[in-house]
Amino acid sequence: MPIATVNPATGETLKTYDALGGEEIEARLARAHAAFHVFRTTPFAARSELLRDAAELLEADQDDIARTMTLEMGKTLKSARAEAAKCVKAMRWYAEHAEELLADEHPRAHDVADSGAADTVVRYRPLGPVLAVMPWNFPLWQVVRFAAPALMAGNVGLLKHASNVPQTALYLEDLFRRAGYPDGCFQTLLVGSDAVADILRDPRVAAATLTGSEPAGRSVASIAGDVIKKTVLELGGSDPYLVLPSADLDKAVATAVTARVQNNGQSCIAAKRFIVHTDVYDAFAARFVQAMSALAVGDPMEESTDVGPLSSEQGRRSLEELVDDARGRGATVLCGGDRPEGLTAGWYYEPTVLADITPEMRIHHEEAFGPVATLYRVEDLDEAVKTANDTPFGLSSNVWTRDEAEKEHCARDLEAGGVYFNGMTASHPGFPFGGAKRSGYGRELSAHGIKEFCNATTLWYGK
Repeated sequence: MPIATVNPATGETLKTYDALGGEEIEARLARAHAAFHVFRTTPFAARSELLRDAAELLEADQDDIARTMTLEMGKTLKSARAEAAKCVKAMRWYAEHAEELLADEHPRAHDVADSGAADTVVRYRPLGPVLAVMPWNFPLWQVVRFAAPALMAGNVGLLKHASNVPQTALYLEDLFRRAGYPDGCFQTLLVGSDAVADILRDPRVAAATLTGSEPAGRSVASIAGDVIKKTVLELGGSDPYLVLPSADLDKAVATAVTARVQNNGQSCIAAKRFIVHTDVYDAFAARFVQAMSALAVGDPMEESTDVGPLSSEQGRRSLEELVDDARGRGATVLCGGDRPEGLTAGWYYEPTVLADITPEMRIHHEEAFGPVATLYRVEDLDEAVKTANDTPFGLSSNVWTRDEAEKEHCARDLEAGGVYFNGMTASHPGFPFGGAKRSGYGRELSAHGIKEFCNATTLWYGK
């Protein structure tokens, strides 16, 4: 795959880049290795100041980098601005809290005495250069949510970004350079996916994190396993959205639309399967279809646009194949289901709602990465939970109910890394983020995320 900026709204290739050669990759690995052995000893106060400076620069660059993201992958300009603002928030959060999160831990006095020690301390120490293999759908946020905690922990970063967002990738390297980070602390590697294996196998690379597809996750995990290196994987999602009889339907419908078409429907944590109790199914479906049909599809640079193009021609083709398979097997198309009229250039697809879904349809088990929702009618809570769990994925889930017993039931039984009640799934720096089943393993963000790439070292002091 070429490393290029191709505008998804027009199909026009705007910029192309040559992939790094072997000598250039070697030079960057050497810089990362050297940088780590200096940066790891930097006091928290100095690391915090650097990250705060990076946040200030990003805040000032917000409009420019938002336009770059929109040009590269097609998200609406208003959502791109929001993504940049979210990154600023996370950087400041880690700059403020990292030292506390990684503070020395002191085991219970009874256990220390029982071990025969005078004192015992658990200290979190950085691992080294971490390879981050990142996707195009949130090209700034996915990187920052790795980089902010990793750098605050004393690690250094090597970014292999998706090949269709090279300008955003290069911006990130430049951002940390302008903030004053020492040479080699954060580097972008403009390489294809075929270069990842050798980079990960290099002994100077300590660990890897990947957000992306199942095949990419399996590949990175198998290579890392072969060389015994830590990995964190955040893979696909087909998140359920349960609507039960006591739900506030007005809020549930409005949030459902946002949850499905955020980022033009290209989000792992977007709600995709809408599982609705029969008592409220007809009312919910009618309002949901009406709202989805009313969305404005068009140029993502326009402030009035609700849904922009998909990121690539192949992405649209894959989505069309899922919809066509479902339609051919008996699904009912309640709205959408085609390319929008009048938008002949670019990779647009109509907001779509499908009903009468059966397990024989691919879309029942596969992730629909675009503005396509599936509707399920269920008779009771047990059937709702069973349907929600009938997926190989387990990233997040949404439940709309006012009933406390139903909330507890879902909190106990839904197979996911998160359960969001009466609201939409959204990552926050203070909460752990990650999935279960084939949605991956490990956690990002919060104290859990910053400790993923640390060595929890036991320091035992004899009497």
